[in-house]
Amino acid sequence: MNDQPSFGKKLLLDLVAAVIFYTVIPLPTVNGLVFAQVARMAPLIGLLIGGILGLFDMGMSYLGIPILTRSALVVSMGIGITGGLHLDGAMDTADGLAVGDPERRLEVMADSATGAFGAMAAIALLLLKTTALTEIETNRWLILMATCGWGRWGQQLAIAYYPYLKPTGKGAFHKQAIQSYKDLLPGLLLLISISGLLFLLYNQQRFLALVMVAAGIAIATATSAWFNHKLGGHTGDTYGAVVEWTEALFLCVLTAF
Repeated sequence: MNDQPSFGKKLLLDLVAAVIFYTVIPLPTVNGLVFAQVARMAPLIGLLIGGILGLFDMGMSYLGIPILTRSALVVSMGIGITGGLHLDGAMDTADGLAVGDPERRLEVMADSATGAFGAMAAIALLLLKTTALTEIETNRWLILMATCGWGRWGQQLAIAYYPYLKPTGKGAFHKQAIQSYKDLLPGLLLLISISGLLFLLYNQQRFLALVMVAAGIAIATATSAWFNHKLGGHTGDTYGAVVEWTEALFLCVLTAF
């Protein structure tokens, strides 16, 4: 008798595991969850988070809440949904990069205490996201989905192409899930499809759709490569930093279009 779950059931279990790992969204207890493959689902989780934020933003718009307040609340809710997982990584990474001695950077990043540079990085990220969102008045729900999706695709890039610096670290097991460019294609195609919705829903927004794809690929690639250049590889903290900085820079680029 074959006890292996069907493809559909396995996909659903992997999705549930990814939601539990990457968010604080409450889910009922499920037996048989395996977290080894959650990184494969990261862009999909990003779209889920972005969709929730988009619905939240539309609800506030319906109530007449001003765009600046809406943007600040959306950014705050994004932190709440993830439990600050990625922002914490960005803060720890900033503290580590502030250390002049490269040999001590990983040690500083592992310290749970937040330093001055970590606090400044968090402030910069929150300001960039809030001000950029305030400048974006249309298609906000779709842009929020794309933003969260590209941030997590950047994380997949970092996992696939760069060495993990701490074999026993909290993100080491992701290397088993994302090992080559082939593992990046599902997320990439999914995100291109999301941008393609602009072609279908808003005929006049074709250029913006192309910009979203080009900016997403370019920024995700650049952020993952930059942290690798500074540290010689990645850790669980830098994976979070890639997500945060990709999201912030992506939103900043879109304000021009």
